[in-house]
Formats: sequence, structure tokens, C-alpha cells
Amino acid sequence: MGFEDDLEKGKSSSPLPSGNYLTLQKAVDMGEYEPKYLANFAEWHGLSRHVQFQLVRQGLENRRHQLLVQWAEISNMLDFSKKPYLKEALKNIEKQLHQAETDRERLYLEYSVGE
Repeated sequence: MGFEDDLEKGKSSSPLPSGNYLTLQKAVDMGEYEPKYLANFAEWHGLSRHVQFQLVRQGLENRRHQLLVQWAEISNMLDFSKKPYLKEALKNIEKQLHQAETDRERLYLEYSVGE
């Protein structure tokens, strides 16, 4: 079929825009929360510490939500009990959830200190 043939040839259904198309807000929406990464965006440096922390919090929540959705999708796959490799995927997601929670605590402590 046409769509599948295009995918096999490496063509996507819609071309990606050229240039820098990832914005600070898009990165946060996609679950990025590390201040070191977010500092790569020029607009980050113009924000107050309070607003930076709000973006970090939003990114943490987005990452947590994405991981929980992935976990649920995997655990609800048909014949889950017959696919032991899926249990490993769940463990990996649980590790990422734990890391996100550890990062949350670290970042709350870091941003609780006055400027």
C-alpha cells in the first residue's frame, strides 16, 4: 500500500520543519525537566527563578504522566503473561519513575533555596 511503502522507503507522512523547531515549552511538554538541558534555550535565561521552577515542575509532571501511560500500555498488552520480556520493560519504566521522583526531590530542594 502507499503509506506502508513510503514508511519502508524512509519517508514520513509529514515533513519535519527545517531549522530549530523545538521550543522551551515544547521540550517541557515532552517531559524535559532538567535545568541544565532547559538552559540550552535562550528564553530560559530571561525567566525568573520562580518561573523556571514552574517549568521544571511541569516537565517533571509530564515525564511522570508519560511513564505511567507507557507502563499501563505495556501491562495491558494481550497475552502479557506469555511475554516475559515485557516484564523487563515494566522494570525499566519503574526505574525511570523512581529516578524522576528522586530528581523531583533534588530539584525541590535546589529551588527552595533563595536566590
